[in-house]
Amino acid sequence: MISRRTLLSLPLVAAAAAGVPFRVAAGPRDRSLVICLSLQPEALDPTSSAAAAIGEVVHANVFEGLTRIEENGRVGPLLARSWSLSDDQLRYRFQLRPDVRFHDGSSLDAAVVVYSIERAKALGHANKLAATFANIAAVRAVDAQTVELVLHHADAFLPFRLGEPPAVILHPDSAARAARAPIGTGPYRLTRRPGGDIDLQRWEAFREPERIRIDQATFRFIPDPERQVQEVMEGRVDMLFRAAPTSIGRFEASREYEVLSGSSSGKGMVAINHRRAPLNDVRIRRALTHAIDREAFIREVLHGRGRAIGSHFVPTDPNYVNLTAVHPYDPEQARVLLREAGVRTPLELDLTLPPTPYALAGGPVIARALQAVGIRIRLVRVSWAEWMSGVFQGRFDLSLILHVEPLDYAIYTQPDYYFGYDSPVFRSLVAQHAAAVNPRQHGRLFRQIQRHLANDAVNAWIFTPESISVVRKGLNGVPMDYPVVTHDVGAMYWG
Repeated sequence: MISRRTLLSLPLVAAAAAGVPFRVAAGPRDRSLVICLSLQPEALDPTSSAAAAIGEVVHANVFEGLTRIEENGRVGPLLARSWSLSDDQLRYRFQLRPDVRFHDGSSLDAAVVVYSIERAKALGHANKLAATFANIAAVRAVDAQTVELVLHHADAFLPFRLGEPPAVILHPDSAARAARAPIGTGPYRLTRRPGGDIDLQRWEAFREPERIRIDQATFRFIPDPERQVQEVMEGRVDMLFRAAPTSIGRFEASREYEVLSGSSSGKGMVAINHRRAPLNDVRIRRALTHAIDREAFIREVLHGRGRAIGSHFVPTDPNYVNLTAVHPYDPEQARVLLREAGVRTPLELDLTLPPTPYALAGGPVIARALQAVGIRIRLVRVSWAEWMSGVFQGRFDLSLILHVEPLDYAIYTQPDYYFGYDSPVFRSLVAQHAAAVNPRQHGRLFRQIQRHLANDAVNAWIFTPESISVVRKGLNGVPMDYPVVTHDVGAMYWG
């Protein structure tokens, strides 16, 4: 764990605070780029893994989707140059770009898109957009450049979903190797992966070569906030994504770097395993939520760079409802609920922490809060690979985690998802919402979905963070807002 006291004791940090300039790496910076992230993807196929870290690296760089989600959340064309919707809102037709090839020279046509969508659909819950693909009743090639999707029920979000990482288009000849040797249509190819780093090299045959101004990009994965700070201060990193809030003040005074802050779709929460007693008792889950002071967590762990949330939704979502008052901070009510549930205190639980700054700093804060109401917490620190193979497979009590995917509430319709929530009522609400055509009914059901999750205290939601990046001055094209967490190297340039 890294605390504020530990970080402030670092010699490099102390030197920066005293006004000593950051060291700048020698050499030209006009055609290359180094991006530092906390979590390293274990594979590189975003269509068949739940890890959002995959999309951070390969989406828009190696792989592309039919549509593109802009920084403001609007949906634009990408592999599909246009699309249309039938009057009954059940048929989408996508007109493909005619000039698209994969890195191995294969052409993109309607048959490839049909294959890719049918493959994603067949993956079931292995694909994070399982609910979206399950709603596709049929997909067919109208002609070589036109694809038609027929839906079971209307889905106004479909163009947005098709711009997310799990919906990228793969070719049938290379899809089986995508996890280790990705072949896409994007402007970059994977060139090497020594020591955990991922290198991308500009693909010279990309259809719009004039648009790409970075020749080579390296993704470096460093979970330790201390090392992240050192890498930036030594000039070895051009962009640090999701910098630890404890270090932001040091960078704001830098002559070489600037801090970018914007909104995100992230939901920070204590995930709860409903398969384990007594966590399957709603009174226990409500007690957990009442025990946590969201605002104090945001002040102490995020240094105020976040907003409190009370359900699996964020203020940028449509029809968002602030539900933090449903189960507000109230330690005494938490104790009452534990007694009503017949729990003998101290109740002992594990809190599993992935190797991210918010979790390493936030775990002790959560532990203290729960200890105050009679819940004794053992902090379990794991690697990201261990989190995916343990927590994500349902082997945990509690876990402090950030879900970054936008509008991913459909995960709560999956009883086999890692926290094991099984509610026929909730599934019915989601189905009704999906089938609703009237905008007023659509909005009403969306608000009911939020309230149902909050009332059931499915998880203990705490915060949505600001999206904070530390960027070397002169690097342009880095987004401030992240409706989808993707680092589009092709949109970046020095100048």
